[in-house]
Amino acid sequence: MTASRRDLLRFQFDLTWSLFEYHLERLTPADFLWEPAAHCWTVRRDDAGAWVPDWADSEPDPVPVPTVAWLSWHIGWWWGVTADHACGRTPRERTEIVWPGAGEPAVEWLRGMHAEWVSVLEGFTEDDLDASAPFPWPGDSGRTVADMAGWVNAELMKNVAEIGQLRLLRAASTE
Repeated sequence: MTASRRDLLRFQFDLTWSLFEYHLERLTPADFLWEPAAHCWTVRRDDAGAWVPDWADSEPDPVPVPTVAWLSWHIGWWWGVTADHACGRTPRERTEIVWPGAGEPAVEWLRGMHAEWVSVLEGFTEDDLDASAPFPWPGDSGRTVADMAGWVNAELMKNVAEIGQLRLLRAASTE
């Protein structure tokens, strides 16, 4: 039996998420803000106490090493905006995505996005998957919602690998 595109996308997503859960269950609050290099991007508290991510409008050279905190904010940003597009909501601006803090707040935030995305994926019909996707390729009318969902899977897999590697490096460096 041939799997539908939605089933394949869901399988890929579930596999990636299971790898992420392996790391989420083991992350400590200190893991999130550990700076693995002098040149890194993280999230920092502003004067009002809100967490604000480091950012540049053009790619810096060299690219800063991200912290787990920054990567988890980054996941929240691209995933939240993708869900906004998929659900027909007005997409939030990058500056509107507020990281909730290290440890359990970030983990629960990410798990909440997981639950929302599962609901979005389950709601897609074959016709939905064929529709034009405005994100993350503005102006490219050839991309579909199926492409967007595949991009979510790939982007999550990349960020999960980065978070896992940072967690392992921090654990090895503190032994």
